[in-house]
Amino acid sequence: MPHADHHPLPPPLRAARDDTPYHPRPFRAAWWLRHPHAQTVAGRLLRPLDLMPLERERVETTDGDFIDLDWTPEPERAGADAAPIALVLHGLEGSARRGYAYLTYRELARVGIRGVGLNFRSCSGEPNRLPRFYHSGDTGDLREVLALLRDRHPQRRILAVGFSLGGNVLLKYLGEESDGAALDAAVAVSVPYDLDAGERHLQRDPVSRFYVRHFLESLQAKAAAKGEALNDACDVPRIHAARSFRDFDDAATAPLHGFRSAEHYYQDSSSARFLRRIRRPTLLIHALDDPFLPPEALPRDQVRDNPWLSAAFTQHGGHVGFIGGPPWRPRFWAESEAARFLSTRMEPAA
Repeated sequence: MPHADHHPLPPPLRAARDDTPYHPRPFRAAWWLRHPHAQTVAGRLLRPLDLMPLERERVETTDGDFIDLDWTPEPERAGADAAPIALVLHGLEGSARRGYAYLTYRELARVGIRGVGLNFRSCSGEPNRLPRFYHSGDTGDLREVLALLRDRHPQRRILAVGFSLGGNVLLKYLGEESDGAALDAAVAVSVPYDLDAGERHLQRDPVSRFYVRHFLESLQAKAAAKGEALNDACDVPRIHAARSFRDFDDAATAPLHGFRSAEHYYQDSSSARFLRRIRRPTLLIHALDDPFLPPEALPRDQVRDNPWLSAAFTQHGGHVGFIGGPPWRPRFWAESEAARFLSTRMEPAA
């Protein structure tokens, strides 16, 4: 099990974007994957798995449930107990052992950062104990894990990379905590910044509704696995009758997590409204053709107004796609760019 470090606190990181300009490397979508749905589906199918061994650690939460963490080995190029730690947050119905997580761990290790994946409740292969799940605005578990990492490794940089739903959670946390955030820098990839706009956008596209059906089947199966535990908290038949995210969120997410309705959940949990309060160097990676969010919902004004935010908004890339290169050697730009950004933000301030 990872152990605690006992060294003096490190010096503060460089602060604002203007102090250390960041210029993302250009992304060129693979010629054979120009369509956003092709990028999205290929991103799921082509990313390799099991790139490195992972050590699982179970963390008991303060409410009597548990979270599973997946730790990578210490990177070879860093000294013992010296490497920064980057927490990786997965997307909806993913896990810390998805392809994009493994690729992120590998890219982090190349720049001397140790990765650890946070599995949201019920996503590590074992149902969680309580009559609840996880959602796009649930920052409580992230907050607990970061407190654990800070207590255990006080001298290390603590960084984070979030994908899709995990990126929304990450950005909302950074905005909630603002100057008090227990992170030194962060990257968020393919975030649904406006949950209401994203849900409506998915419903308008017949192909995108295929993704919705896929996710709903997984979510409904988890609800069924809890059996009678949910009966007192929500309308279980409505959960299984849901045909859209809005239906499911109105029947399950809202009542299980203290929201009045799906609309209340979307309004309260959308990360766009928290971006102006972020006070840590943060990179936003997003494709304008992301099928999970209309391009007009991208937070351009917030990026312009907040010097702590850097944007790598690309014309193409789909949702957590960002695949370049030839078919026999695809390249995954987002994970590489995330690690590069974090490595440039590890220099102490003058």
